[in-house]
Amino acid sequence: MKKLSFKNISLLIAAAALTSLGSCKKVEDLVTYRDPMQMDPQIWQQEAAVQYFLNDTYQFIMPLFPYEYTINSFAMHLASDENVYSATETVSKKFLKLTVDDLQANDCKYMGFKFVGNNYGENRYFDVARCNIAIKNLPGSTGIPEATKKKLLGQFYALRGMNYFGLTKIYGGMPLVLEPQDPQNLNLGGREKAHTMFDQILKDYDSAIVNLEGVTYDPAIERGKIDKLQVLCLKAQALKWWASPLFNPNGDAGRWDKAFAAIETAYKACDGPYKLMSNYGRIFITEGKDQTEAIIVRSYSPSQPKKFQKVEQNSRPSSEGGSPQEWYNPSKQMIDAYTMKDGYPATTTGSSATYPYDDVLFWANRDPRFDATIVWNGAKWGLSANEKRKQWTYAKATYGGVAESTKPFYVRKFSDTTMPKTNVATANDLGGNGFDWIEYRFAELILDYAEAANETGKLSLAKDLVRKIRVRAGIVEGDKDYGLGFADDQDKMRDLIINERMVEFAFEGKRNDDLRRTRRLHLLRGGIAAMKPIDPVVAKLTDDLEKPLDSDPKTLRRDTINMYNKASFLKHFKQGYTWQVPTGNVDFNIPQTYYWFGLSSQFLNSSPLLDQTVGWDGGTFDPLSE
Repeated sequence: MKKLSFKNISLLIAAAALTSLGSCKKVEDLVTYRDPMQMDPQIWQQEAAVQYFLNDTYQFIMPLFPYEYTINSFAMHLASDENVYSATETVSKKFLKLTVDDLQANDCKYMGFKFVGNNYGENRYFDVARCNIAIKNLPGSTGIPEATKKKLLGQFYALRGMNYFGLTKIYGGMPLVLEPQDPQNLNLGGREKAHTMFDQILKDYDSAIVNLEGVTYDPAIERGKIDKLQVLCLKAQALKWWASPLFNPNGDAGRWDKAFAAIETAYKACDGPYKLMSNYGRIFITEGKDQTEAIIVRSYSPSQPKKFQKVEQNSRPSSEGGSPQEWYNPSKQMIDAYTMKDGYPATTTGSSATYPYDDVLFWANRDPRFDATIVWNGAKWGLSANEKRKQWTYAKATYGGVAESTKPFYVRKFSDTTMPKTNVATANDLGGNGFDWIEYRFAELILDYAEAANETGKLSLAKDLVRKIRVRAGIVEGDKDYGLGFADDQDKMRDLIINERMVEFAFEGKRNDDLRRTRRLHLLRGGIAAMKPIDPVVAKLTDDLEKPLDSDPKTLRRDTINMYNKASFLKHFKQGYTWQVPTGNVDFNIPQTYYWFGLSSQFLNSSPLLDQTVGWDGGTFDPLSE
């Protein structure tokens, strides 16, 4: 095989490799890693070469925008009660047991076993190999300054920890490969138990913290690189999982004490360098110096090859250049999770006197994050910089004589309203809005802190922290302390926090993790309910709604309807929205087997030392046993 050599790299190419994740294409055009386990030793003598190698490692390990995965079975790892996609995508439906089909271990792929996979997630042990070879070779380099070596090493340690943490969350325990190996001829050994996995993950994070002490980055060219503060957050996350019911079914209080200490350390270090954005609705569409909340990010760009994402296209209606997907279509469970504006539950019984719930005008008086996230029939959505524009989702709605997408809801959270519809589509690895994916933000650190506080008996502190999130959201104090007055003990506060996470991180791909981590997945009841597009009262009225006003031909009659007035709403539309169960689905019936996924036959057969996960066919491996 062709060996990699950097002997003839010019200064221009070397400089290009020092730039951010998305700026390494110039090097990539000239160099191909055909056999990374036999690379020319010269790579470890040249900072530019190692930087390029590191950039490529980020691309394969740093999490993507949810649903940007290229492997269909990855969708299973996002299956939850949050969106309709989980009830319509085949593997996700099997995971939630919404069909009679049984999920097979082969559906549980988190990594493939292809040699040097070209796509994200195709070979997690190739991703590990990238880190291992760097960790092995960098310390002996004589061509790179010590400070630079530490900076590079810290990032490789952090990325390896992230990789193994991702595997451990899904499988409970996997082989630990810590020395360079050829991914095509791995000597994996057997699966390690969960406690061994977490010990190594924490070791990697501690090594990263030591090496990254004092390291800073130029945000203009190194956006998305990992620093010490980010690793403190990663370590805190790992200890939170280790303390949570999935890994701690016996409720060892000492684990929560350690998690609390690590989370508190991360919070105190990040409180100042980071802070909550004042406007919840602008978190994902704000970058640069005005972005104060994003801690761990994956960088995207609309103009750099292989750096695009399709979120804008997947979010927008067809009238605005989009191709809207079911993963941006909230379920009834997601709609119901939002409280009223003063923190009262959204129910017709016991609701707030100041902000009452109405099951017809269910969008009225809700937690402001509802409007900041979800677009409903008649909601303002100023796409293509048209601030007066409203989105209509009723049956047979049209825009400019063209039938609209048949979606009752859209998600505005990740969409750039200033982008003209002609720029929405992505093609040839270019386009889209280019917004970064925020894997971990300061709000999550606050809620992690609140959860750990509650689990260690600090209810008052937990409330203080959640209150910060609700005040930022725009919830008003009311007579129940922003709704926190309903949580007068640890159990109620635990429920409040998990619901708060569902709302705060809606469509951010965290709901499945939360349900699994807290062992609430098998407790889901009912089934995913989808909104049916609402019908006008009279079919003919559809045409009238879409006629322009005589006094203002640019305004359609429907845009004058007061959607917050029940009489006005019912004059033009049938009695409220109706919910329906997606075709071919039944109630949730999730076996506890699914808390740990099975190994695919392809991976299982790669080594005689690998055991299948307990609960799956022939499974004997229990991640939690000693």
